[in-house]
Amino acid sequence: MPTLTLPTPEGGTVEHTMTGQTDPRVGAFTRPSEPLRSRVVYAAAHVVPRMDAENVPGAPAAPDWEATLAYRHELWSYGLGVADAMDTAQRGMGLDWAATKELIRRSAAEAARVVESGAYPALAGRSVRDLIACGAGTDQLDPADVEPGAAGLDAVRSAYREQLEVVQGSGAKTILMASRALAKVASGPQDYLAVYGELLAEAEQPVILHWLGPMFDPALAGYWGSDDVAAATETFLELIESNPAKVDGVKVSLLDAEHEKRLRARLPEGVRLYTGDDFNYPELIDGEEQGADGWQQSDALLGIFAAIYPAASTAIQAYDAGDAARGRAILDSTRELGRHIFAHPTIYYKTGVAFLSWLNGHQSGFQLVGGLHAGRSLPHLARIFVLADAAGLLTDPQLAAERMRAALIVGGVDPDGGSSAGGTGAEGGAR
Repeated sequence: MPTLTLPTPEGGTVEHTMTGQTDPRVGAFTRPSEPLRSRVVYAAAHVVPRMDAENVPGAPAAPDWEATLAYRHELWSYGLGVADAMDTAQRGMGLDWAATKELIRRSAAEAARVVESGAYPALAGRSVRDLIACGAGTDQLDPADVEPGAAGLDAVRSAYREQLEVVQGSGAKTILMASRALAKVASGPQDYLAVYGELLAEAEQPVILHWLGPMFDPALAGYWGSDDVAAATETFLELIESNPAKVDGVKVSLLDAEHEKRLRARLPEGVRLYTGDDFNYPELIDGEEQGADGWQQSDALLGIFAAIYPAASTAIQAYDAGDAARGRAILDSTRELGRHIFAHPTIYYKTGVAFLSWLNGHQSGFQLVGGLHAGRSLPHLARIFVLADAAGLLTDPQLAAERMRAALIVGGVDPDGGSSAGGTGAEGGAR
């Protein structure tokens, strides 16, 4: 197996020989031959840009549609649903509304073709809404241009309605995303209840409500009308309990497992909790006995699942087969990788998802729209390589090693153990 010299955060280097997954409890990762049953799972997917585009901050997004849709096919082939046009796809961080509309249209149309063709045994009997859920938000508004008060709230309502119409028109399931503009203009919990209540009343089918925490987007601090999570949770529950027939489920991205367990136990019957906790997903998906509430487990709508999808799918297959111990062991084997990709500052987790996509050959270059591929350091990316290797998530180890080697050389690190991969020689020339 290949050996590379990798940089460390402390400024040194370490030699790494690739090993792959070695835990006998985990075993090989496989595509399912039938639909997943025991958990409902969506992987929040990123957008692959054209490599010859202006992938810099402030430039309009220029997706590589062929590569972007091929990645969604890869996720579908493992039996996972795709959560699209979400924060993983860089909503509000490089993916503008014009590109988002096209993404929703193309992804939903591709999902419809997959359903019609019966291409994947893992999706037999599934609907378009099972395959694809898309985010509806207000990011066509610049929060700086929206003022608190009635006019601001009306602008938020109109923006949400525009995006809701696009998602519903595509045939995808709707995910009502958190709104930076609403966070700015809302004066308290009642404004959130009023805006979301109207949107739920107008929704044609049940939606997923997304509560995205400030660790993912600082502009969403105080969502649901309070910085106190307990108080905000009561408002969130009031909304759900007032509209249970219009809520398919909730995605909670607060990275707080105990809070999620308490919320999960209080949801009305039939409302799913899709964990958005990219730190603690193994225990939340695995589930536990919660006293009088009985057995409780979370479904999943996770950005990390776009990076670890072979393991995620195989884990759910194990749960389906009644082998909960193996399912948990597989998820646990990916935990350290997930925590590293989503490490502070968490908003740059997309960089790690795209880096793994590149290492595994799903995009020709390591880039993201808006220049976000520069969001993580070379030592951080090197650690992703090591952890993905240990988790068995480098599907072609030789290709991954070649691409990691190229990244090191471009970054000025000699993958073969020299002091650097470039620089200036004693006479001032490049060497």
